[in-house]
Amino acid sequence: MRHARTIQLVPEGPLPEPVKGRGTTWAIAHRYTVQSSESFDDGWGTLDQAVHEEHLPPATQVIEEHVKTILTGNDSPDVQFDLSVNPYRGCEHGCVYCFARPTHSYLNMSPGLDFETKIVAKVNAAERLSAELASRSYEPKMLNIGSATDAYQPIERKLRITRSVIEVLAECRHAFSLVTKSSGIERDLDLIAPMAADGLVAVYLSVTSLDPQLARILEPRAAAPHRRLQTIEALAKAGVPVGVSVSPIIPFINEPELERVLEAAANAGATSAFSIVLRLPWEVNPIFQHWLDEHYPDRAARVMARIREMRGGKDYDSRFGARMKGEGVWAQLLAQRFEKAVARLGLNRTRIELDLSRFQRPAVKRADGQAELF
Repeated sequence: MRHARTIQLVPEGPLPEPVKGRGTTWAIAHRYTVQSSESFDDGWGTLDQAVHEEHLPPATQVIEEHVKTILTGNDSPDVQFDLSVNPYRGCEHGCVYCFARPTHSYLNMSPGLDFETKIVAKVNAAERLSAELASRSYEPKMLNIGSATDAYQPIERKLRITRSVIEVLAECRHAFSLVTKSSGIERDLDLIAPMAADGLVAVYLSVTSLDPQLARILEPRAAAPHRRLQTIEALAKAGVPVGVSVSPIIPFINEPELERVLEAAANAGATSAFSIVLRLPWEVNPIFQHWLDEHYPDRAARVMARIREMRGGKDYDSRFGARMKGEGVWAQLLAQRFEKAVARLGLNRTRIELDLSRFQRPAVKRADGQAELF
């Protein structure tokens, strides 16, 4: 029987210095770990040696997976889609705040460094999607691509799994939304733009900050802020309905930029917007707090105090209805700032309506590759 273990808020022993291109250097143990280790001074100076060793930047490892299913149902009232497709597990963008980090625990991997260096690629995603959409029991529902990890993270340039998924959706005229912080989506405009003309696509760009220095340490391998704005402009010019996600809002870190980010996105062509306050579930909490102490020691305590104020005195509140927005006076002030800004900028639409009526069930193929007639 496996037992959950307490997650350490303070790393055991020294950690390597921050590495360019990685959100964390901490291979934090996950909550299902049954074994643990700690540093020990054997009298030969090994602890001091470890501190001064030169650590090579960890390389990215891609693990291929053949999945049985690709559509995941959503039972949360906090999000506006019914089904999701995530072509990848883990994300090389390395966003230190990513709420999906704890999902690597299910794979017996660290939500810390493993999450951004060991990427699981669902190489048969398109095949499984086509089969599931072809089922006679399937009825079209609101579908989102990349709800957990970014479908256009760097490895997509080579593997093209996300593109293959969109090809299936284009073939059967199935509407979908997509959230990304990557400019890689521009590659697939040849598929996305025609679908958008028929009301089948909505894209949301995540723009967390306009400050390139902050983005470099907060989201180290994601597109630069100015590049994301260019992507919004490219999508809008191609006729694709595009919104902006100013998420997560981190008090005293990117929170002062809220209105400026919304204005920049609107000027680039965004027509809708949404925002989510910082979430710190499970292992994300110690990873984020370590990042705060590392990069913003002067305000770390102040940031966490404000977060707890919005979470009823806790670091995180997982309740539906509260986890995305927070509660209390400060959360209300944030919501008011957001609402006034989107009204002023014409970003009032929080959801872009899509047409599910155009869905055409793909033909079921037999083992010999021929399509069945009935």
